[in-house]
Amino acid sequence: GDSRIVASRYSSDPVLLATVSDTPRTDFDSVKDYFDSFLLKKPQGEIVEGFINIGDGWCSDTGIYEFTMGATGDKVKARYSYVYVKENGVWKIQHHHSSVMPEEIALGKSITEDEVRGLFSLWNDALATLNPKNVASRYAKEGVLLPTVSDVP
Repeated sequence: GDSRIVASRYSSDPVLLATVSDTPRTDFDSVKDYFDSFLLKKPQGEIVEGFINIGDGWCSDTGIYEFTMGATGDKVKARYSYVYVKENGVWKIQHHHSSVMPEEIALGKSITEDEVRGLFSLWNDALATLNPKNVASRYAKEGVLLPTVSDVP
């Protein structure tokens, strides 16, 4: 849960290409910054399938892992690769790449009942702007409105 500890597991010249960030992270501060927000989700990871290679002063672990986000219960399956190097006698992550499984993106995640309820709040917030364009933007292009104070759909 401490982004400073997580970032300290990376080498002095890391490359973090994270699942939920478009920004390559290449130093302690940027790695820490990524984990500042990611750890708020209370992730718990499990390797589903991994392939390990060992070299002279380096090793790698690549495969598929799945995170359960403790804050929401959501599960995210992703491909991963880690390259570790020995730095001052300690194994550190030099390269970490993670990307959501393409099949997961294509299928999408089902909407929850709470998320459906939240859609009303978005519509209600649009009403509060008193701007008809904001309200209309909450409707599908082919949407049908059955208004409360009109007999015309």
